[in-house]
Amino acid sequence: MTAAVDVVLPCLDEAAALPGVLARLPEGYRAIVVDDGSPDGSAEVAVAHGATVVRKPRRGFGAAVHAGIEAADAPLVAVLDADGSLDPADLPPLVAPVLAGDADLVLGRRRPSARSAWPLHARLANRALSRAIRRATGVAVHDLGPMRVARREPLLALGLRDRRSGYPLEMLLAASAAGWRIRELDVPYAPRVGRSKVTGTVRGTATAIADMRRMLQEHRERPSPAATAPNGS
Repeated sequence: MTAAVDVVLPCLDEAAALPGVLARLPEGYRAIVVDDGSPDGSAEVAVAHGATVVRKPRRGFGAAVHAGIEAADAPLVAVLDADGSLDPADLPPLVAPVLAGDADLVLGRRRPSARSAWPLHARLANRALSRAIRRATGVAVHDLGPMRVARREPLLALGLRDRRSGYPLEMLLAASAAGWRIRELDVPYAPRVGRSKVTGTVRGTATAIADMRRMLQEHRERPSPAATAPNGS
C-alpha cells in the first residue's frame, strides 16, 4: 500500500521545470507547490498539472517551505526543489525509514550526475558547512540537501523560526537537539532547468552561508533541550 505523503515544492519561476517534476510524483504523493510570486506563470502551470498551489506573499526559501508544511495534511511530508535537479521518483526510499519508524528525519545526499549540476563554489561551501554541522551536532551528515522527509506534526512542533536560507539548517539543528534519529541516503542530482537563484550565483551562495553561520552560532549559544524524539523513544 502506497504511503500518503505531501511533497512541498518551493517555487520561484520554475514554469519550465514543473511539468516534468510533477509528472514523476509517485502514486499517493500529493504535490504542494508554494509559489513565491513567480511572474512566469509557475502557479498556473502547477494547477494545470494537478498540484495544490499555495500563494505566499512573503519571499524566502524558509517561508515557502514552512507555508507548504502548514498547508499539508498528510502524516508525512517531503521537501523537494521544483527545478528538476532532484527526481520525485527517488522519494520512496527516503520515506520508507520514517514510515517504518526507523528514522525521524531522512536527508537526501546529492550525488551529481554531471559536474555542471553542482557549481564548484556551492560544492565547497556545502562541504565546509557539513563539517561544521558534524562538529556541532555529532550527526554524520555530508550534505545539507534540499530533499528531506519527516512526519508533519513533530516537524511543526520544532518551532522553526528562520524564513530565509537558514531554514534547512535550523531544521537539522533543532531535530538533532530534540534527539531525533537522522539518516542520510544518496540521491541522484541532475543539472537544474534554468538558473539557480541561490547556488547558481556567488552572491546567492554567500547570502545562504551568512544565514547558516548565524544559525550555527545561535545553536552553539543555546542551552541543550531535553530529547523529545517524535516516536517517544
